[in-house]
Amino acid sequence: MHFRAFAPEHDRVEVVFFRADGREAGESPLARETDGYFGATIEHPPSPLYKYRVDGTGPFPDPAARAQPFGVHGPSAIVPDHFDWTDEGWRGLALDDAVIYELHVGTATREGTFEALIPRLAGLRALGVTAIELMPVASFPGRRNWGYDGVSLFAPHEGYGGVRGLKRLVDAAHRTGLAVLLDVVYNHLGPDGNYLRCYSNQYFTDRHKTPWGDAFDFDNPHVRRFFEDNAAMWIRDFHLDGLRLDATHAIADDAAPPFLGELAARARAAAPDRRVLVIAEDGRNERRLLADPKVEARGCALDAVWADDLHHALRRALAGDHDGYFRDYTGSAREIAKILQDGWLYRGEHSIHHGAPRGTSPGGIAPARFVHCIQNHDQIGNRAFGDRLGQSITPAAYRAASALLLLDPGTPLLFMGQEWNASTPFLYFTDHEGALGTAVREGRRAEFASFTGFAAEDIPDPQADATFERSMLDWDEADRPEHAGIRALYRELLALRANHPALRGRDRANVEARALDDDALLLRRSTGRRSLSLLVNLRGAREHPMGGGRIVLHTEEARFGGRNESIRILDGGIRIDGPAAVIWEG
Repeated sequence: MHFRAFAPEHDRVEVVFFRADGREAGESPLARETDGYFGATIEHPPSPLYKYRVDGTGPFPDPAARAQPFGVHGPSAIVPDHFDWTDEGWRGLALDDAVIYELHVGTATREGTFEALIPRLAGLRALGVTAIELMPVASFPGRRNWGYDGVSLFAPHEGYGGVRGLKRLVDAAHRTGLAVLLDVVYNHLGPDGNYLRCYSNQYFTDRHKTPWGDAFDFDNPHVRRFFEDNAAMWIRDFHLDGLRLDATHAIADDAAPPFLGELAARARAAAPDRRVLVIAEDGRNERRLLADPKVEARGCALDAVWADDLHHALRRALAGDHDGYFRDYTGSAREIAKILQDGWLYRGEHSIHHGAPRGTSPGGIAPARFVHCIQNHDQIGNRAFGDRLGQSITPAAYRAASALLLLDPGTPLLFMGQEWNASTPFLYFTDHEGALGTAVREGRRAEFASFTGFAAEDIPDPQADATFERSMLDWDEADRPEHAGIRALYRELLALRANHPALRGRDRANVEARALDDDALLLRRSTGRRSLSLLVNLRGAREHPMGGGRIVLHTEEARFGGRNESIRILDGGIRIDGPAAVIWEG
């Protein structure tokens, strides 16, 4: 077993072994190697548990440990490499076929583990989902967390099932025909359990800032390699099919080539016989993230980017949200149609929220490279009460918005429970100790102090067990009459998306989206002689000509929980009363 630590500013490093009861079981010095590393091969370690002592201080957990069985402050653990994989024939997922289902491992099931998700996989695949996306699973402090406070980036959280549990989940997903994507956080570490500075000051720089403090120094070759090694590990060792890079707008580097481009290349190289997808979460509407570096300066050649303009415009239209970044949207049908046609809305126009121009042209970018949603963990969990879209709009409007998302030429992303309009909230929750826990609680209340309609003491306490437990998904709810119809609609729409020839053509030339007026829009998808049209009525009543079209479905059918009388077939047309979507062929 080779032990290795990066400590270039230090003179001495020892590996210290521990028994399971916490007592030391011996130590061994590491020899200075090249490029700031210390290392040693130890054939028979006295224990699989270890830490590193640096110039007599510590000992500290290994920042690159593959397991932290006793939490982020405890000893790191050696993990056996052996696992009996059964996915030899799996070749990954093409972006054009992606329907992504985002979930939080700790709240998606009552058990809150990787293995507890396995019985749910077949149902998701039958629904029409082709990939699950796990919110961050790198080890974090405490028992529960969204995952964005991770500090041991190479170690899957032990409470979820650790290394073996994640491998079992991925292997089972591949047998079911599902890809697995992982949300990774490379823009900051959490405030508790970050030991990187105990080893070296090279990891961070004060040249750039993030909302969470000093930024990682991605101009430093070692820092780049640390994160690129992490990305490669998830793909190689856990057979993951791709990564979602959290908040890439907070990743700054001045060197060439850009860090994100190098990271994506390393991730793909880790599995040359599989498709590997690298997706950015970035609200800047920057085409360079997707551009080929041979064509555009500082292009990163990522596969796709979360494009939130659709969510924001739809939420403004249907729920009336107008605070914060929603000020930049009118919610008109013209705005929504433009996003469907082009991928995003802002391409250099002035943003009221940012007080500056935002965005670049999306011209020439394939539709599938824009990941669209009507809900995700941020857009639910960052609301004061974690309420979902369905709590703010009527079931009819929810069905109409769902139809628009699932026939969108972009890549649809669903948040767990969305397919049955789940009523359970997804709240912000943490499990920090002492003063940090108090600061998180008070900070959450202060964040919403200026909002009208509730008092600060009404805000759910992120530290409370009840806040976490309220966020648990209730799968039994999906079978209740008021929810089963929504699920049936999702299943039928996703089958249509997967199988109808008009929806298989993903070129921009095959897409036509236009507003009929401020409250209705038409999306037409075509391939060859086959075409499919989606009319979305946001509000009010209107008649629309259809020519010789054949109605495939409408969202107000009784089997979907709707009111059939809201849709009336006329001679050569259709009348719609209230929010609804109608799909016809021809």
